[in-house]
Amino acid sequence: MIHVAARRGYAGEDVIEADYVIVGAGSAGCVLANRITESGRYSVILLEAGPADRHPWIHVPLGYGKLFVDPRYNWMFSSEPEPELNGRRIAQPRGRVLGGSSSINGLLYVRGQKEDFDRWRQAGLREWGWDKVLPAFRKAEDQERDADAWHGAGGPLAVSDQRTMTPLCDAFIEACKQAGLPRNDDFNGETQEGAGYYQVTARRGWRWSTARGYLRPARRRPNLRVVTGAAATRILFDGQAATGVRFRKDGAEMVAKAGREVLLCAGAFASPQLLQVSGVGPAEWLRDRLGVPLVADLPAVGRRLQDHLQVRLVQRATRKVTVNDVVGSPARSVAAALQWALLGRGPLTYSAGVAGGFFRTGVSPGETPDVQSLFIPFSTDKMGTGLHPFSGFTSSVCQLRPASAGTVLAQSEDMATPPLIQPNYLSAEEDRRCIVAGVKQLRRILRQPALKPWIASELEPPPEMASDDEFLDYIRATAGSIYHPTSTVRMGAPDEPDAALDERLRVRGCGRLRVIDASAMPWVPSGNTNASVIMLAERGADFVLEEAAR
Repeated sequence: MIHVAARRGYAGEDVIEADYVIVGAGSAGCVLANRITESGRYSVILLEAGPADRHPWIHVPLGYGKLFVDPRYNWMFSSEPEPELNGRRIAQPRGRVLGGSSSINGLLYVRGQKEDFDRWRQAGLREWGWDKVLPAFRKAEDQERDADAWHGAGGPLAVSDQRTMTPLCDAFIEACKQAGLPRNDDFNGETQEGAGYYQVTARRGWRWSTARGYLRPARRRPNLRVVTGAAATRILFDGQAATGVRFRKDGAEMVAKAGREVLLCAGAFASPQLLQVSGVGPAEWLRDRLGVPLVADLPAVGRRLQDHLQVRLVQRATRKVTVNDVVGSPARSVAAALQWALLGRGPLTYSAGVAGGFFRTGVSPGETPDVQSLFIPFSTDKMGTGLHPFSGFTSSVCQLRPASAGTVLAQSEDMATPPLIQPNYLSAEEDRRCIVAGVKQLRRILRQPALKPWIASELEPPPEMASDDEFLDYIRATAGSIYHPTSTVRMGAPDEPDAALDERLRVRGCGRLRVIDASAMPWVPSGNTNASVIMLAERGADFVLEEAAR
């Protein structure tokens, strides 16, 4: 068994050494730490800027509402003013804790569409067709329903059905059927289209982050060292080969040296930022704005940011059956806490979308769903703020495959300064037409007979709104991110000029350096991204181990 080594550096810095240095203990980093150390042949240092995942609200599914605006566990990023959203800055939360965003997200387990990954293969990424990624999805999964052709059992990631199904959610699903959408009990099965309940990364009512599923068992191994409170400040190079990472912990500068490779898993915002401040990125920006020495001129680093834009519709309910009513009653709050603690059921197990569906608007090309809907039995003015004092519930819609793309650029050589994030939502005409069509279709679902007994009034948007222009104005004034940023250090085929990585996730023009997180995706998948990030990390671990064995 190989242990992680430590010594004193020539410059007085504390130096720790291992075969691999992983930056970021999020959804991808925890997967890599587990897979690379499990044979005992290789040592790993895992650096995480945030703390350990000990806060109780991390482990309660509904706790995402508490952590959404907590800077102890959330980077609290924000976009630059968005031109197509009335100049508003859009919140861009990212996890800052062991497990990363898998510790603070809404728990939905959605892989995307088979066609998404076949599109990756058709773009020249032979390692990423559906035939390649399905085994990785199955390998990761511990499916509550047991294994089948689509799912795996016995993997580190617990995937479960909703613990609490409600008549209100049942009514939404029935309304979808009345509007012509088929029932679908598995969005990750043969087809994505239809309405039903979401599965979640949870087990017996507890969140199942990658910190819990992958990292917790790996931490018993002597060849893994996890360093929390370790904020990476630079990737270190010898020429164009990465040799380690400089990081700051408790006010002291330290170095983690990598005998084999540096694996960057800091996410769609921090990964391009760290590359840029380390000299890897668009040469003109690095020279004129950051003033850092150039290691590799890669204009694609920080480009092609994609994200899903969400529009919420809010209804006042006729009955006191929503989370608003539980939170507003001390007695019901205590009962809900006991129900969760004793049975692992009740309102505290709700994910950020209990029911929902995937449907086609007819706007986007292709024959697969182009919008996703979420249905949640609570309502609020804005995520992270208090719930409404009345009975209310929320449904939302987002476009699955936006044409719009943005940028992430370091604005300072200091990693403590947040990057400039510009998603450019709705900059493409197709995106504007698709999201308007999606909102109109969702409102048609909400007006079906199955939901009429549950709705006292339509609050947002107002019921008299009818024209496409009015809906677009509403979207510009209210829409926000659904928190699925990808593609800022995207991989591409050998002849793809607008790519920063090869298909095995190696940084072009650099040696011993890979990016293995959502930023590597060539396009955002059709759905929530956490499952796909975990799959990508499983594939990335395979690449790393295959090359180490040569």
